[in-house]
Amino acid sequence: MKPPTARLLAAAALATVLALASGVVDATVVTTCKAAAGSDGRVDFNFCVSELGKHHDSPSADTWGLAKVAALTGVVDADNAVYDIKDLLAKHGTDARAQAALGQCQELYDSMGLAFAEAQDDINNRDYAAGKEKAGEAASLAHRCDDAFAQAGVPSPVTQHSSYSVQIAVVCTAITNLIQ
Repeated sequence: MKPPTARLLAAAALATVLALASGVVDATVVTTCKAAAGSDGRVDFNFCVSELGKHHDSPSADTWGLAKVAALTGVVDADNAVYDIKDLLAKHGTDARAQAALGQCQELYDSMGLAFAEAQDDINNRDYAAGKEKAGEAASLAHRCDDAFAQAGVPSPVTQHSSYSVQIAVVCTAITNLIQ
C-alpha cells in the first residue's frame, strides 16, 4: 500500500471513530426516547428524538436532564405561539370571532409557558409528581385553546402549536416517569 493511501485510510478510520463517538452522545436521547415510547404509547419516538436532539443541553443530559429539556422546549414553543398570536391579532381583516379566540389563546399560551417553566423547576428540584402535574396542565391549556376556536366556529391558526405542546408535555411526563 502506498503511503498516501495508508494516510487516507487512517484519516477515514479516525473520522469514523470520531463520528461514532459523537453518536454516543445522541444515543442518550435515542435510548431515553425509546424507553419513554416503550413505557407510554402516547410518545411519538421520532418527535421525541427530533425535538430533544435539537436542544444544546441534550448531548450531555441524562434522563433527569432530558425531562428538564422537554419542559424547556415546551416553554419555547408556548412563547413562540404567543408571538404568532400577537401577529395574527395585528392583521387587518381578522374577523371578531377569530380575534376573540386568539385573545383567549394568547392568555392560555402565556399560562402554558409558565406551566412548562414550573414543570422544569419542579423536575429540577426532584419533585417529579408536581413536574408531571404542571406538564399535564400545559397540555390541558393547549386543548382549551383548540376548544376556543371550535366554540367560535373558526379554524385554529395555531393547531401546530397545540399539537406540539401536547406532544412535548407527554414526552416530558414519560421521561420523568423513567427517572430512578
